[in-house]
Amino acid sequence: MVALKWCLTLLVWISFTLPAVGLATEVALSAEVTQRLAAAAQQVQTLQSDFVQEKYLSMFEEKLISTGQFYYQKPDQLRWELLEPVGSGFVITGDTGQRWHQRIAGSESFKLDQDPAMSLIAEQLFAWAKADLNWLEQNYHISVVNEKPIQLKLVPLESAAQFLSHLVITFNDSDRYVIAVEIHENDGDSTRINFNNTIVNSEISSTIFTDRCLK
Repeated sequence: MVALKWCLTLLVWISFTLPAVGLATEVALSAEVTQRLAAAAQQVQTLQSDFVQEKYLSMFEEKLISTGQFYYQKPDQLRWELLEPVGSGFVITGDTGQRWHQRIAGSESFKLDQDPAMSLIAEQLFAWAKADLNWLEQNYHISVVNEKPIQLKLVPLESAAQFLSHLVITFNDSDRYVIAVEIHENDGDSTRINFNNTIVNSEISSTIFTDRCLK
């Protein structure tokens, strides 16, 4: 559980979020919505996007903001990087990766099968990028908040429920990619990640998934 808690902390990393907002009436995840997301995901080979993270800390009644960039290439390449206010990030290809921080020279290699926290982060991000409902249903109870655009509420199962209240994931109008993720914790803290300027199926340089510095 400690690794999972750290995973969410790192994922929303130096994190930055919004207070919880009211949700519309929820309904069970239907076969129609599942099929829509699966069909749309099959059309996606690559994604690249800017993002803004907004973290609301209930204890201090303040909002922290960071910006970054996200890259994904099917089936198993990923780059997640915070650019401001403090640079840090990681790249993953298959079961190996590198992570870095602007205050530390160079980068650190890791293997997912030897790093439970990074493995959980990777699983979560790949599940969002691929709209992998099979994986999500193994880890969350999923309900539909809205169908146009699709918005899902994910309530964690088992140990994660001790500190995580729920997630809200919103897809774009074509169902092909996520435009917002909200992470609501039981202690009142929350994080919203907005994905902007998303480009689908554009060629991505191989160095994006190997180099610390963006080209």
